[in-house]
This record gives sequence, structure tokens and C-alpha cells, in this order.
Amino acid sequence: MEKWFTSAPPHVETSTKSPENLKMRTLSVVFLLCACASVSSAQVGEISLSFGDSLFKDNVLGFADAVTQYKMVNGFRVTARLTLNTKRFIGHEFGYAYSRSKLGIVGAPDQVGTSVHQGFYDFLVYATPEGSRIRPFVAGGGQFNTFVPPGASVTYGTGTTKYGGNFGGGVKVKLTSMFALRLDARDYVTTKPFDLIGKSGALHLIEASAGLGLYF
Repeated sequence: MEKWFTSAPPHVETSTKSPENLKMRTLSVVFLLCACASVSSAQVGEISLSFGDSLFKDNVLGFADAVTQYKMVNGFRVTARLTLNTKRFIGHEFGYAYSRSKLGIVGAPDQVGTSVHQGFYDFLVYATPEGSRIRPFVAGGGQFNTFVPPGASVTYGTGTTKYGGNFGGGVKVKLTSMFALRLDARDYVTTKPFDLIGKSGALHLIEASAGLGLYF
């Protein structure tokens, strides 16, 4: 068996084309569209683009064979968000993030690039009302993470999709009437991907990012 699984080795689930996975992803997209429509009467809207790090906690995944144990390694991330602020202290956020991380082997220096595609929704509660220059907030919601193994592509369905919840917070600082700086921290929690031997517990993907938002 190859050290890095470019195709699914024994005990490794990498396909998202099963009926159950396709159904869950379709339902997720429908839910996001319906939720977006339900808050379309937003008082203020924002679009933003952020850059930062994806930091993994409890990152040991499991064994592919008797000696090879994989782990997720930190990487960079790009996050796009659409925010709809429907009340003075309430907002709804829909987003997509791409993380370029690495897959490593426990006890060895070997690492290879891998990616995580993420779609999410967050409910926001602000500490200051709409129109304030500085707006700290807390956030919580749900997401799906699609983990794509080395040598594979998400467009061919060769990833493992996991669903979970997230929580965190941040702050938005209005720079002009159109632009704002934002800082974000989130903990995205899912079960561990690839269904490796001995896999257990939750995987934490922690976002630390900064970006620029545009009001509309």
C-alpha cells in the first residue's frame, strides 16, 4: 500500500458519491438557501474576504495499516462570507472556506498537501447596536467539512464529508461608510475523516483570520 493514499486504501472511506452523502450535502445546500431567503429583509448586508490559519486540535486521525498513523497538520485558509444583519443586535452569516493544510505521519517528518472545503452558517449576537463603529460579537452554528486526500480532487467526489457545529466570536471595526475590518476566531468541530483504523474522538479545526468587509 502506498504511504499517501491517492486512492482509497483498505479501511479508508474517501468517496462523497454515496447516496447518503449526496442526500446530506443536497439538504445542507437547500437549508442554507432557505435560511438565506428567510432573512432577506436584512437591514444591513456585508460581504467579506478573510485570510488566516487553520489550526488543528486533537489532530491524530488513525491508522491506515499496522504502522502508519496519520495526522492533520496546520495550514492557511481563505474564507468568504455573506452577512445579513436583520436586527440591531442580531445577524446571520453564510460562508465558504478553503483550507490548504497538510497530512502528516505520526513520528515521521513526512508531510503532503491536502485540502478542506467548508460550508457553514453562523448566528451572530453583537455587543453593540447596528451602526456602531466597533462591533464585538459571538457566533455559533453548523457546517460541513469535505476533506480531500492527497492526489485527489473534490470535483471527482474523492473526499470525505463530515458534519458538525462551530462556535467562536470576533470583532468588526468600521473604517468608512462602505468598508470594515474584521477579526474572527472559530472552533469547527466534526468527527474525524477517512474512517481510519482506531479513529476516535472529535477533530477541531480552529480558524484565526483577518479580513475586509464591504457593506451593501
